[in-house]
Amino acid sequence: MLVEEAKILLGFPPDSRPDPSQVKAAYLRKVWESHPDRFPADQKIGAESRFKSVSEAYACLLSGTRRGYSRTGVYSRVVRTGVPRAHAGKGNPWLIGIPFALIVLGTVGLGGFKATRAYKQQKQAFPSHNPFLP
Repeated sequence: MLVEEAKILLGFPPDSRPDPSQVKAAYLRKVWESHPDRFPADQKIGAESRFKSVSEAYACLLSGTRRGYSRTGVYSRVVRTGVPRAHAGKGNPWLIGIPFALIVLGTVGLGGFKATRAYKQQKQAFPSHNPFLP
């Protein structure tokens, strides 16, 4: 979507330069007017397409560029999920695992120490007459 089209769709003159707060207010107003849940079942399809157009216009005006289009003009939607990675995934990912490794090793070490101590105390309190047990 072109910026001029987006401005007209949200109710701004084509030669205006709205700030982000004005764009957001116009977007909320248009979304309220065109939300598909506010229309009867036979009008939902048209309202849904208007709602999507308003959302695309909002995204276009906030970014200030032609958003969602490739160089060929074909619309392509990109869905981003997950946590963005710093430095495009380069760096030292093993640094993230160090604190977790220390937690696991500390838990195993302390747990093993306590288990050994408890076993020795129990062995002293109740000695075994079985030759196969330590």
